[in-house]
Amino acid sequence: MEHGKSGPSSWPEMADVVPVPQDDGPSPVVPIAYRDDFREVMDYFRALYCAGERSPRALRLTNEAIELNPANYTVWHFRRLILEALDSDLQEEINFIEKIAECNPKNYQIWHHKRWLAEKLGPGVANREHEFTMKILALDAKNYHAWSHRQWVLQALGGWESELQYCNQLLEEDIFNNSAWNQRYLVITRSPLLGGLMAMRDSEVDFTIEAILANPRNESPWKYLKGLYRGENNLLVADERISDVCLKVLKKDWSCVFALGLLLDLLRLGLQPSDELKAALESTRHYDPEMADDDFATTVCCILQKYDPLRINYWSWYKSTLSS
Repeated sequence: MEHGKSGPSSWPEMADVVPVPQDDGPSPVVPIAYRDDFREVMDYFRALYCAGERSPRALRLTNEAIELNPANYTVWHFRRLILEALDSDLQEEINFIEKIAECNPKNYQIWHHKRWLAEKLGPGVANREHEFTMKILALDAKNYHAWSHRQWVLQALGGWESELQYCNQLLEEDIFNNSAWNQRYLVITRSPLLGGLMAMRDSEVDFTIEAILANPRNESPWKYLKGLYRGENNLLVADERISDVCLKVLKKDWSCVFALGLLLDLLRLGLQPSDELKAALESTRHYDPEMADDDFATTVCCILQKYDPLRINYWSWYKSTLSS
């Protein structure tokens, strides 16, 4: 169809179809000034949709409708019905959807359609799906839709073999990429090839601590480090590497709220302050040489109130829970 034209002459194969115009009611307040080509396509679409027609021309019509508005859920739904009815070549459909997705990488309907295709085609398309999401993520490393699709493909169709390496690559390019940290956690906890979190924890702690010491103000590895001990607070407290990295960072910068926050968690969970930590605290104006060991968490709360003013009320509340 040639855009800009209207009427049956612009699409002869629709000559037998009576277009169904959009019903905006008897007195639309602010009618939308649709382009002629858009109005024509959608009028024909409504006619075939209402008639339930599953035909090659109906499929071609959805091509036109999607090109004009790739976010139209009803058009995508109708297209899937037609593809199934015609037993269409879904490999060709993948080519179609990828071209659309490259121009509309944050369109919910496109990614939903892509998942539907992958479900139909099965594990044989896993590598292609991963390659496509890598292409999208190379343009926008935090595209939520691409990450969500990639995670679904991994868990439903496979392709875990090189995923940890891919996470390493992304973090080498940008250690602040929180999406890559999140993906890394998925891999070490869900991959059937790595043995699970317990098998990976020790090496992951070393990796994360190295990232923290290189960029202490990067929140992602701090969160990741805690996640490595999720549900196992006793092991978190017992691992001296955790308190050591907090202390190393704080010796250089007492305003690092991420180190302070993790240290506070450790103290609340029963960490006994070392002589080195006590000595370090002497450099702060909140330190009291006569304090009992169980007051160190209160001291850290006071420091957080100073260096994290946006959450001063939260730290005040936290401190009150410690005293109670």
